[in-house]
Amino acid sequence: MNFELDMVWRLLLSLALGAAIGYQRERAGKPAGLRTHALICVGAALFTMVGIYAFPGGDLSRMAAGVVTGIGFLGAGAIMRDRDHVIGLTTAASVWAVAGIGVVAGAGMYILASAAAAVILLVLFLPHRLFR
Repeated sequence: MNFELDMVWRLLLSLALGAAIGYQRERAGKPAGLRTHALICVGAALFTMVGIYAFPGGDLSRMAAGVVTGIGFLGAGAIMRDRDHVIGLTTAASVWAVAGIGVVAGAGMYILASAAAAVILLVLFLPHRLFR
């Protein structure tokens, strides 16, 4: 496959996977929805590809760590405490997980990225009563 087409495929895959998870969050009435999750996933994929191909021989774990740290900060902003309840934990976790999917898709691991998205969607679609 052409090198640039492979890069576009990685971006499109990350877009589709992030959007699928974001769609579920949007349907659940959560503030971080389709566009947020899609953009995070695409951004993580883009940073991963830049780390791999623009800086050959560089430490790729540093790029992934930067994504994890940055998204962790973003996700922390979604967590709120309301009296005896904490809200936003699942949204923060989904944002963090979507960034991971973007990193994996950006690295060219298509099956792993798709499997991770399927597992995350399964968890998000399971009824709350199964976890209580």
